[in-house]
Amino acid sequence: MKSTAAALCASAIMTTVATAGIPAVEVGIDQSSAPWFGFMNVFELDGSTYAFGSSWGIADLTAEFDDGAGTLTMGPNTIGDPDPYWYIGGGGPGAMGNKIMEANLYQQVDGDLAGTTVNFSGNVLSTTLTDAHDARVFIRDFAADFSSSVDVFADVDAAGNFSISLDTIDDVSRHVQWGIQVKGVNVWVTDVAPFGNIVFNTVPTPGAMALLGMGGLMASRRRR
Repeated sequence: MKSTAAALCASAIMTTVATAGIPAVEVGIDQSSAPWFGFMNVFELDGSTYAFGSSWGIADLTAEFDDGAGTLTMGPNTIGDPDPYWYIGGGGPGAMGNKIMEANLYQQVDGDLAGTTVNFSGNVLSTTLTDAHDARVFIRDFAADFSSSVDVFADVDAAGNFSISLDTIDDVSRHVQWGIQVKGVNVWVTDVAPFGNIVFNTVPTPGAMALLGMGGLMASRRRR
């Protein structure tokens, strides 16, 4: 996943400072007004032979926010191109997918989370995904050129709370991402329903004062 986004994510709130002097930052699944990004990695059907990756729109990931209900729903990955590259024998109702697609919905902070403990938590309201698709949550700490990363992934295959943490490298040139990944065979758009979906609870995006408070604490930490 790669993005040049530099905006500080609205969900990152500075919390307590651990006894070791490492700031802890809490992030969650914000609503649609937060700076979400989409990236799609495409593999051959063996799931490991990489084809390509590129930025995708949020809706193209089959990610749907309902801020009124406080939910985010993600489903199987689909593409409307009937070319045999994407579907065995060509696309259409009942066609079998010819690629494994890894949809990544994430937020990113550049530099400001260096040398912190990032805690990503949330709640899965329901999941009906079949064995054809897997869902995971993640925190990733990328090098400046995105050539490598330190990662934490966790499967989310049942309703309930999740929580993962990552101690980031203290290097302001790095990029920290957190979000959700759904991976599996691509599905023709009319055939999506039987493959199920996963629904997360979202939380209102914190106000500007929370961001300013975080930025001040981070600046103070760096000056010491």
